[in-house]
Amino acid sequence: MSDSVTLGALTIAEALAPAPASAGYVLVAFADGALGLGAATSAALGVAAGVIPRAAEISSFKGKIGSALDLLAPAGLEAQRLLVLGTAPDKEGGKTDYLRLGGLVAAKLGKAKNARILFDFATPPEDFATAASDFALGLRLRSYKFDQFKTKKAVKDEPENGGPVDFRIAGAEAAPIADAIAKVSGLADGVDLARTLVNLPPNLLYPESFADKAKELEKLGVEVEILDVPALEALGMRALLGVGQGSKRPSRVVIMRWNGGAKDAQPVAFVGKGVCFDSGGVSLKPGAGMEDMKGDMGGAACVTGLLYALASRKAAVNAIGAIGLVENMPDGAAQRPGDIVAAMSGTTIEIINTDAEGRLVLADVLWHVQSAFKPAFIVDLATLTGAILVALGQEYAGLFSNNDELAQRLTEAGTQTGEKVWRMPMGPAYEKMIESKFADIKNTGGRHAGSISAAQFLQRFVNDTPWAHLDIAGTAMSSPAGDLNQSWGSGWGVRLLDRLVKDYYEG
Repeated sequence: MSDSVTLGALTIAEALAPAPASAGYVLVAFADGALGLGAATSAALGVAAGVIPRAAEISSFKGKIGSALDLLAPAGLEAQRLLVLGTAPDKEGGKTDYLRLGGLVAAKLGKAKNARILFDFATPPEDFATAASDFALGLRLRSYKFDQFKTKKAVKDEPENGGPVDFRIAGAEAAPIADAIAKVSGLADGVDLARTLVNLPPNLLYPESFADKAKELEKLGVEVEILDVPALEALGMRALLGVGQGSKRPSRVVIMRWNGGAKDAQPVAFVGKGVCFDSGGVSLKPGAGMEDMKGDMGGAACVTGLLYALASRKAAVNAIGAIGLVENMPDGAAQRPGDIVAAMSGTTIEIINTDAEGRLVLADVLWHVQSAFKPAFIVDLATLTGAILVALGQEYAGLFSNNDELAQRLTEAGTQTGEKVWRMPMGPAYEKMIESKFADIKNTGGRHAGSISAAQFLQRFVNDTPWAHLDIAGTAMSSPAGDLNQSWGSGWGVRLLDRLVKDYYEG
């Protein structure tokens, strides 16, 4: 066996190796719809392979993806369990989803940590390296847990055996697989970072501490600049500072730069809303569910995770990640409904509702990014409106854009990764909703079309730069449990935007 590649808690190698010294492991194999096994798997199982057809008949196992056959103490093997996973697609003529398959394996393994996974199939995938990296990514994503504050973990959460999962790939050349998996490792780490940032409590994650965590990306070669309150005042970011003036936690803006492309190549830019806690300010939110507002920085978490992922795989692109970090609190210095502030652009904004604060943060950061860096495009992400949940639920993020090409590319990247977006309308009729009697614009257009009027507000601050706004209020936090994620914070958007960059903007 050649040198292995580490993927978090997983060890990846390109060949079937001798069984672990300990017999207390789980052996994972794959069967197709006809219960066919790969040649290397059949050889590794020996006489145990002959048990599968009879056991499948008794348990009605048909080899469909999502189904499993669990054999205890299989004859002829040292393993304590033989776990056979189906790989046949849900739809006739479809392709095996190796990303989902990885998540299903992690789910079926449960608390077992000592396992050998025979990545071998009766009909091998056309692109073995890509299939293996997708599988490994799914395994990593499903394995994430946020339990650092549980002082007494439940017994069911403890590993049966102390060792790492030993993931071995059979029947392929090592080099392309190792390269693909190494890049997936950084992507998985970026998603996990975004998840953890969203999950952290607001007494530990606030503008200053969030900025410090972003600063850690310098270890990967990312240039990180932290703008404090005096620097923001000097730039004229009065809209952003107005949101944070009611909190004892001072606001911050963090600019992260990954320079992986040609020196003179135009950068791509990503902007994230980072309201580390949103009480609503003077327009106080209802108490029920307010604890979830620790996740109102999901856009900033995604941008930070994305820059981590791009730097980890040495992406051949120049990328800007900018996050506006504030707390929206209701003390005596807090912004009031009726106040008028001047944004960095010079646009005056009437504050109608202090709970429509995220767009104020984004307004100044968007203007700064488009002015200072002249990017090829800007994508902003924000847990911006409850209205997008009413419109799209938690299946899609809302997509708003001034550029058809960028919107189409985001839609295609969403289809490929499963982080789906749905394009929403914009236009002059919605622009009228944010007209103010006393200032240039107001910060909310009212109850109807709330997500659209918020996007119209943001568009004011990008000039002619190709721009897309992703409203991720339904996807970044309190996300539904699925094959790839069981966490409250989903890390949504990191894989989508990494794919966007990889497919269209590198090189």
